Amino acid sequence: MEGQNQNMKILCLHGFRTSGKFLQKQISKWDPSLFLHHFQMDFPDGLFSAGGKSDIEGIFPPPYFEWFQFNKEFTEYTNLEECISHLCQYITHNGPFHGLLGFSQGATLGALLLGYKAQGKVLKEHPPFKMFVSISGSKFREPSICEVAYKDKINVKSVHFIGAKDWLKLPSEDLATAFHDPLIIRHPQGHTVPRLDEVSTEQLRKWIANIVFDNKDSISKGEEHDEQETRKVDTPNEMQNNIIDDDNNNNQINALESATTEEEIPKEMQNKIIINNNNQINASEFAGKEHKVVIQDKSINTQIDASQDAL
Repeated sequence: MEGQNQNMKILCLHGFRTSGKFLQKQISKWDPSLFLHHFQMDFPDGLFSAGGKSDIEGIFPPPYFEWFQFNKEFTEYTNLEECISHLCQYITHNGPFHGLLGFSQGATLGALLLGYKAQGKVLKEHPPFKMFVSISGSKFREPSICEVAYKDKINVKSVHFIGAKDWLKLPSEDLATAFHDPLIIRHPQGHTVPRLDEVSTEQLRKWIANIVFDNKDSISKGEEHDEQETRKVDTPNEMQNNIIDDDNNNNQINALESATTEEEIPKEMQNKIIINNNNQINASEFAGKEHKVVIQDKSINTQIDASQDAL
C-alpha cells in the first residue's frame, strides 16, 4: 500500500529565475504529511539559465533558471515551444507523473501542458494527469494559445492558491475558471508559496486524501480485473461466464475446489465461482490518519517569503 503511493509522482515547476531546489525549499513550509508522505516530488530546473537578475539573490544561492521568456504585457513569448518540447521529453523519460505542481511561471506552464494534453496536442501516450496544484499561476494571453489550451474546461482535479496581496491575484482567479470544479484556497500573503493556517492545511489534506483514495481504488479495481482475467484463463471455457459476487463472504471460494467430485458439490453451486467484494475504506479515513509534523526553519523561510513578493 505504501509502495503504491510512492509510485505517484508529481512534477514540480519553479518560478521565474529561481530553481528546483528553491521551490523544494518553499514547499518545505508545508506539513510534510500533505505531499511528501504520499508522492515522489520531482523538482527539475528550467531549461534556460536566468537571463537577468533574480529577486532571490542574497536569499538563496544560485544558479537560477527560467522556463521561457516573455514581454512586459505577457503576450509574446520566446523559447516557449522549445520549453514545451523539453518538458514533454522529460515527462516521457522520467514519468509517468500523477500530477503537476507549479509556482508562478511554473504554474502557468503546468496549466498550459494540461490544456494542450486535453486537446491531444502533447503527451498523447502519457496517462491522464490526475491532479494540479497552482500557486500564483495565470493563463497565457496570446489568442492562438488560449483557443487551444483553454478551449474546454480542463478535467483534472486542481487546487489554486490565491494571495490577497498577490499582483497576480486576478489572473490566478481567471486560471482557476479554466478547470472543472477547482478548489480555491485563499491566503492573506503576496506572490509567494504561502504558509498555511490550520483551516487551509485541512482543506488541502482532504483534497489530497481524495486523490490518494481514488488512486488506491483504481489500483484495486485494476488488480481485481487482472485477477478475474487470470481466473478466466485457468478456468474451463464452460465456466468462464459463471461468476457470482458474494458481498457477505470475506474469503474467495472456488466451488469446484471445495469438493473432490462433482457429486459433493451442491447442484446450485456447480459450474460457478464465488468471488467476494472487499469493503473499501473511504477517503476521509485517510485524512484522519495523517500525523502533522511541523517544519521549523523560520529564518530562511521568512526571508523567502519577503523575497517572493517581488517575483
